[in-house]
Amino acid sequence: MTDKNSGLGRRQFLGGAGVAGVAAAATLAPVAPANAQAPAAAPSPPPAGYTFFQPQEALFIEAAVDHMVPKDELTPSGTDIGIATYIDRALSGGWGKGDRLYLRGPWPRGTANQGYQLPLTPAALYRAAIGGANEHCRKTFGQTFDRCSAAQKETFLQELSGGKITLAGGLPGRAFFGMLYQNVMEGMFADPIYGGNRDKIAWKMIGFPGVAANNAENIKKYNDGRRFAANPVGIADMS
Repeated sequence: MTDKNSGLGRRQFLGGAGVAGVAAAATLAPVAPANAQAPAAAPSPPPAGYTFFQPQEALFIEAAVDHMVPKDELTPSGTDIGIATYIDRALSGGWGKGDRLYLRGPWPRGTANQGYQLPLTPAALYRAAIGGANEHCRKTFGQTFDRCSAAQKETFLQELSGGKITLAGGLPGRAFFGMLYQNVMEGMFADPIYGGNRDKIAWKMIGFPGVAANNAENIKKYNDGRRFAANPVGIADMS
């Protein structure tokens, strides 16, 4: 994940990612003539700092996203891209609270192809799993995840994704990793208005034009292998 010696390289990590998302940073409205109708107010910027993560949880998530998306010639680090911020906003909102998640049971253990099967909202899963992950790392490596070496972080995440780790309280580590991985992908490629993909860096990296209505002509023009240098457009750019 972190470098060319890691088990999960940058291109492999990004290879399975679909481009998700909607929305971008708001632009200032031009000054209108005195007799013109006042323009709609621009969306308020997200509040500074984390709204869900507690300090120790923030250390874990920042270390995790920076390990999974390290700074290199392609992009800044996961934290600098805003992935941790994206996850924090998602967990503090309706999705994190499980607004559309069935939580009435019964709760028998499901099979791998049945998807998420735990009686926990995403926010509750993150809170319990991060605490359990740090406890596991203290027992295994003598320190919390954020203080582990790159090799130790890699070992932990690989074993978590492979279902080899059960966290405190019987929480299946693979379920947590699956959600974390999905959220990292979303934070990498979603529209910047959600906190991630800062400056549309991931869209520029892969040549994705954003919310352009029709990209068919670009596909025809650049299907000979030439790199398409996109100037991505977000939803807020079109407002």
